[in-house]
Amino acid sequence: MLSSHLLICLIGLPQLFLIVQGDGMIEVFKWKQMDFYNRGDGLNVVPGNQGHQGTSRPDRPLSSAPVVFPGKYSRGKRESLTSRDSPQGVRSRIGSNTDNADAPYIPYNNVPMGATHYRGRLFVTMPRRRVGIPSTLNYIDMTRDGREQSPKLHAYPNFSLNQFNESSQNLVSVYRTTVDACQRLWFIDTGMLEYPNNRQQIRRPSIWIVDLNTDRVLKRFEIPESLVETGRGLASLTIDVEPNKCGDAFAYIPDLVYRRLYVYHLSDDRIWAFEHNYFNFDPLAGDLDIGGQVFRWDDGIFSTTLGQRQPDGSRDVYFHPMASTNEFVVSSRVLQQESNAARSDHGNDFRVLGSRGPSTQSTMHDYDPRTGVIFFAEIQRNGVGCWKSSKPFTVENHGTVDSNASDMIYPSDLTIDDEGTIWVMSNSMPIFIYSTLDTDVYNFRIWKQTTTKAKRGTVCE
Repeated sequence: MLSSHLLICLIGLPQLFLIVQGDGMIEVFKWKQMDFYNRGDGLNVVPGNQGHQGTSRPDRPLSSAPVVFPGKYSRGKRESLTSRDSPQGVRSRIGSNTDNADAPYIPYNNVPMGATHYRGRLFVTMPRRRVGIPSTLNYIDMTRDGREQSPKLHAYPNFSLNQFNESSQNLVSVYRTTVDACQRLWFIDTGMLEYPNNRQQIRRPSIWIVDLNTDRVLKRFEIPESLVETGRGLASLTIDVEPNKCGDAFAYIPDLVYRRLYVYHLSDDRIWAFEHNYFNFDPLAGDLDIGGQVFRWDDGIFSTTLGQRQPDGSRDVYFHPMASTNEFVVSSRVLQQESNAARSDHGNDFRVLGSRGPSTQSTMHDYDPRTGVIFFAEIQRNGVGCWKSSKPFTVENHGTVDSNASDMIYPSDLTIDDEGTIWVMSNSMPIFIYSTLDTDVYNFRIWKQTTTKAKRGTVCE
């Protein structure tokens, strides 16, 4: 953790130093490898979380399962290399005494991606990018396991719903979650098994809504094939809703692969898509050096977050591609009109805010209404940045909350809970993709800090 004094921190780029101010992030949990209360092998079963029954391998598609092979929807477009892809020839890790090709749980293959906290439960996602993943949607019971250094995960809302072979309505793969103002958990199930050299879309991607008071699934909306070819690029979503109008929610869903922004309206049960040049990656910002790995990604629009609600009820929707250092904005009034999506020219509705500065490529960002600050998970700097939304969007007004090239390798998610606490997941993903994780060291960490302390001493005050 960084102190509140002025620090000079070396980050993961050669000979590049940053002046870091603020209280920094606090490490909450860390894991060498992830583990589960229910591994799917009939062992370690906890009440209400029953293990997998039967002889079929729960995380492999059944021979009768519907399969959509990559390329079917290419529309003549080249296959892009994004954070969703593994290099050719990469296979799931099998070989140690604990790694069995037929096992429902292969420790090495479980890489956490998202972290969202809600009133004593910390939701952790495990997208199915390899075999041997017992459950894709999980949580940590902070009351029971909050003092553990490396707590095990509970499947959410239960283990059975995470077994995609047991029902066509069950979960396949989830990247990130979000909690709305109506105490509901939202997420996208990509419907895709992203196994190396065998990526399969086994069912339609879908939007899910779960009541966090009852843990009951309220909605599962299958995204139509006419609009979304595959779920490969659906990594996050942001919910625009007022607490007293829970049925009138809008979800903004970036597609980092096909470079679109989808808008789902709950009350009408309809979804539409916007396309814009600002959703594309920046060819000058795709070369990355993270965790000792040098590579190139071209991830398009990756994250959206909502600014303060205006008197007319609208909100600014901030967004950026991951392979970019620029930030953009559009009014929610534009996105919520389905007819606008069909326009050939959006005029000046989508605007460039500016650049955050060199090496500020970001996965997720989130706006904090208490401070008016947007916080960024910055992958090149292995840290957290910030911008005070009442100030001009300039490099000088972009601050650094924390930067830790040894421990915060690849911050894959950043969320702010309803208590004003930032939660960050760092997961060493480039090392997992391009090299080999050292299972004798801590590879995955979850961090937190209050928004008021995080901005303290930075230009985001």
